[in-house]
Amino acid sequence: MEVLKINDVSKVYEGKVAYTALKDINLSVDKGEFAAIMGPSGSGKSTLLNVISTIDFPTSGEVILNGQMPHTLEKEQLAKFRRRELGFVFQNFNLLDTLTIGENIVLPLTLDAVPVDKMNKRLKEAASKLGIEKILNKRTYEVSGGQAQRAAVARAIIHSPSLLLADEPTGNLDSKAASDVMELFETINQNEQVTTLMVTHDAQAASYCHRVIFIKDGQLYNELHRGESRKQFYQQIIDVLSLIGGAAK
Repeated sequence: MEVLKINDVSKVYEGKVAYTALKDINLSVDKGEFAAIMGPSGSGKSTLLNVISTIDFPTSGEVILNGQMPHTLEKEQLAKFRRRELGFVFQNFNLLDTLTIGENIVLPLTLDAVPVDKMNKRLKEAASKLGIEKILNKRTYEVSGGQAQRAAVARAIIHSPSLLLADEPTGNLDSKAASDVMELFETINQNEQVTTLMVTHDAQAASYCHRVIFIKDGQLYNELHRGESRKQFYQQIIDVLSLIGGAAK
């Protein structure tokens, strides 16, 4: 079953010289899949993520998410849709310093006025899955980058979104913390069947996915499917990146 279907999506930025960021993108992501989007700087991968996340609107074509077309919704309905159907994990964690880690995690539920007892139950479950029970009362500046990103992942999945979107989730982490976070993504994808789409320039991070979609000059270039060996998959990703000029860490 498809959670995400993208039909003939193009994005043109108007200006003195019109710039085509995306051109005729057709793509689908199945329920329970863990996919990555990769490509050189300026290839259109962030624009594609912004269009999927409804932060940006396509110039033409359609995005169907969980059977709905979010870009056709009114502003208030769209905000509600985004809050309920999507989970977000960013490179810089986007946690609020004024709140404890626990308060940050339950933020999506607070916005939806979920009763406190239900909130606490879900917080316990999410914190336990991510191994961060001990830091819930700490502030963001009292925890490590890896712990902060775990908290951000907990916040992103606490409301059981249809699609989890991750934008360079390992970008601010050292290699050990990055591996830990990617193992975490892999585990929640397997155990919770959380459909995940990640933009990354890091071949190591991408090698944890089931499939990697490559984009170049705003168009789909190629895709790779992971076999049994992650090491082999990593090498295949590096090979494609060297062809299209994407950075490969």
